[in-house]
Amino acid sequence: MAQALRFRQAPSPLKASCHQCSLSNLCLPLAVQDNDLDRLEDIVQQGRIYNRGEHIFDQSTQFRSCFAVKSGSIKTSIITESGEEQVTGFFMPGEIVGLDSMSSEAYACTAKALERTSVCEFPVEKLEELTGKLPDLQHHMYRLMSQEIQNSHQLAMLLSKNTAEERIASLLLSLSSRFQRRRMSPTNFSLPMARNDIANFLGLAVETVSRVFTRFQNQGIIRARGREVELLDVEALQLVTREFSRQGCQQ
Repeated sequence: MAQALRFRQAPSPLKASCHQCSLSNLCLPLAVQDNDLDRLEDIVQQGRIYNRGEHIFDQSTQFRSCFAVKSGSIKTSIITESGEEQVTGFFMPGEIVGLDSMSSEAYACTAKALERTSVCEFPVEKLEELTGKLPDLQHHMYRLMSQEIQNSHQLAMLLSKNTAEERIASLLLSLSSRFQRRRMSPTNFSLPMARNDIANFLGLAVETVSRVFTRFQNQGIIRARGREVELLDVEALQLVTREFSRQGCQQ
């Protein structure tokens, strides 16, 4: 009996993880007051592991949960009418997957682990109930969904108007800022995705992606070996995006 009592009173790994997680300033806990954090922890299912290539959820299946990436990375994609895969996004630690399905009964895309990945699962019914009780969390969810829409608009503009150089420069700058938010190096990092996924996401041929990487490297803008990338001249990458943006405005 005493052993059972001590077991019940021991702090759960979940609560310790949420309170001490290095991603708490990026994930949903940032919108929750300390005295309400236990209520968020009560609904989260933490620590599910997916190996590379495993599906977290599939397009058109019942929408049940959103997922926060704890470690690793995730690729989202849709299957087009012709049966081809179209990559729609990449998600890194601290980011939430599944927000684009909040207004529907089925998942809008498929989410697949790009590497060994750990996620925290937030069942949507429990999350909606909790956001109704915690205004700060509700506001944060609205902001995240708004950002999801903005990202979709930016991707549409990127694919409709810009050159291969600007598309790749924009992706590298986006990754740089996302690594920096995680207090990691913004100029020296490993790409979580393969070149063919980059090409698919940006609407380019794999050969074009390789040529642009080589061109940037010859110009002293980046140094790349496999998936390891070092940004040697961030201002030059920014100039690439600004130059083509000006040209687009003048057309």
